[in-house]
Amino acid sequence: MAGVSVPFGSDAYWMLLVLLVLARGADFLSTWIATPNLVLEANPVARFLGWRGGFIVNLAVCWVCALWPLPAIMLVTTSCLVATRNFQSAWIMKTLGETQYRAWFSAQLFQASKGLFIACTAAQVVLMSGLGALLVLFSEQQVVPLAVGLGMITFAVAVLFFTTLSVWRRFTSRAHLD
Repeated sequence: MAGVSVPFGSDAYWMLLVLLVLARGADFLSTWIATPNLVLEANPVARFLGWRGGFIVNLAVCWVCALWPLPAIMLVTTSCLVATRNFQSAWIMKTLGETQYRAWFSAQLFQASKGLFIACTAAQVVLMSGLGALLVLFSEQQVVPLAVGLGMITFAVAVLFFTTLSVWRRFTSRAHLD
């Protein structure tokens, strides 16, 4: 059942904790490779916390979430998807440097068709959340497929939110420059 918890210190707890630490660690590593100074970090809370604060908060979140399989597996799924998205572009971010990558990306964004950009972002969100919704729908309340599906939906919502936030900042900062 989805609302089940596991006892602190049990084998299940330690397994979930290891999975959480590995997944959150992958997210941290991919972010550090892409943007060591957090210049390109889309999440304003993560930028505010910085590496040390983010590390402490994430350890606490892992420690607590490991008690409940549903949120633990959701977070593992979302974190792995975020890390894969980060790793996809981290090499070019690292090669160009944070400031140069941001300038290059902004230039491409302003040259691109806004309709095409919106359509591509919407397609990514719809495809990921649709697949997640199918897993949720057919999970029959089994924790793993339910949590993976919810994690995929959470990732899709995060992509939509943080992409919109980032693009909004680019357009409003550009409007001030014009």
